[in-house]
Amino acid sequence: MKKLIDTLVNIWKIEDLRTRILNTIMFLAIYRLGSYVVLPGVNPAILNQSFDQSGLLGLLNMFAGGAFANASVMALGVMPYISASIVIQLLTVAVPYFQKLQKEGESGRKKINQITRYLTIIITAGQAMAFIKAQVPANAIMVNMTLFTVSSVVILTAGTMFVMWLGEKITDKGIGNGISLIIMIGIIAWLPQALIQESVAKFESGGGGLIALIVEMVALAVVVMFTILLVQGVRRIPVQYAKRIVGNKQYGGVRQYIPLKVNAAGVMPIIFAQAIMFIPATVGQIFPSAAESGFWSSFNDYTSVSYNVTFAILIILFTYFYTAITVNPMQMAEDMKKNGGFVPGVKPGRATADFIDTIMSRITLPGSVFLALIAILPAIAVQVGVSSQFAQFYGGTSLLIMVGVVLDTLQQIESHLLMRHYDGLMKTGRIKGRAAVGASI
Repeated sequence: MKKLIDTLVNIWKIEDLRTRILNTIMFLAIYRLGSYVVLPGVNPAILNQSFDQSGLLGLLNMFAGGAFANASVMALGVMPYISASIVIQLLTVAVPYFQKLQKEGESGRKKINQITRYLTIIITAGQAMAFIKAQVPANAIMVNMTLFTVSSVVILTAGTMFVMWLGEKITDKGIGNGISLIIMIGIIAWLPQALIQESVAKFESGGGGLIALIVEMVALAVVVMFTILLVQGVRRIPVQYAKRIVGNKQYGGVRQYIPLKVNAAGVMPIIFAQAIMFIPATVGQIFPSAAESGFWSSFNDYTSVSYNVTFAILIILFTYFYTAITVNPMQMAEDMKKNGGFVPGVKPGRATADFIDTIMSRITLPGSVFLALIAILPAIAVQVGVSSQFAQFYGGTSLLIMVGVVLDTLQQIESHLLMRHYDGLMKTGRIKGRAAVGASI
C-alpha cells in the first residue's frame, strides 16, 4: 500500500503528467455528459421502453456507453470512424494509391487521416438515417418527421465528429490514445450497473449467495489475467546487424529482436465474425417464418452450441486472414536487408521472409484458438448462471479492448515516471503496452 501511495504522490508531483491526467478526465467527463443529451424532438421515456438490448444493437449501445439507447446527440459515437479506419486499412493492402501514401511518411499519414475523416462523415450520415428509421419509434417523435430526420442526421454527424475531436484532444493533451479511451469508458460505464444487478440476483432466493458471487469474481480475475497474456504475448526473433567501422566509431554489430505478437490481429477477427453471425438475426427480421425453423433459431441464440462452434471457427479463420493482410514478412525481410540486418542462421531476402512467415503461422494458431475461447466465454458464463449483462465482461470485444487500453495507459504513465527518474508503476517489472492502438480496435 505504501508503494502505491508513493507512486500516486510521484504522479501528482510531475506537473506535465498531472495536467495530462486532469485533461483526460475532463474530456471524458464531457463525453459522458454528452451521451445523455437527447436529440431535439424525441420523447426519451417512450424511446427507452422500445429499445432492444439484444444482438448487434446491444453491442453498439455498450460501446457508446448507453448513448445509443438514449438517442443521444452522440449516439453513434466513434463507431463510424472505426468503420472508416477499417476500410482504409484494407484499401492500403489492395489499392496501390493507398500503398503509396502509406510509404510517404508523415505527409502520407496526414493525407490518409484526411480521407478517413471524409469517409467517416459519409458513413455517419448513412448510419444516422438508418438509426432514425430503425431505433426511433414514430410515437417518440414530437415534431415534423421530415424536419426531425434532416436535423437529426446533421446533429448525429456533428456529434460523431465532436467525439473524434475529443479523442484527438485526449491523444494530444492527455494520456494514451483518445479513441480507445472513449470506447473503454463507454464499456466501463456499464460495469457498476451490471455488478449491482448481479449482486442483487445472487442474494435472492436460489441465487447462490455470497459464495457464488466470490467465485464469479475470482473467475473474472483469472479470465482477465489470461487475456493480458494473450495481449502481451510475443515471439521474439533475434536479428543481428552487421558491424561497420567508420573512422574511430563502430556502427551496428548489436543484436536486437523482432517481437511478433501471438495475437497480431487484435479484436478484428471477433468483429468480423460477429458481423457474419448477425446475418441470421437479420434474415429472421425480414422473414419471420424462417426464424422459427430449427436451423435459424439455433443461430439466433448466442448461447447455443451450434452458434458458438460456428463463431469460434470463423474467429480462427479471420485471425489468419487479418494477420496475413497486416503482417508482411517480405516487407520485413526487405527492410531488414536494407539496414544490414539478418536472422542468425537464415539467409537474407526470401529465406528470411519464409522463416518469419513460418513463425507467424505457428504462433497464430494458439493465438486464434485462445481468442476464440475468449469470444465465447460470455455464452459459457450465461450457461453457468451469470446474468447476460454481467457476462459480457467475461470475454469478447469489450474485455479485450478494456485490457489493451488499460495496459497502454499504464505504460504511458510509467514512461513519464521513468523519464523523471522515478520508479515505475510496478515494483517487479516494467509494463509493456501495445505496439499500436489499432491492434485492439
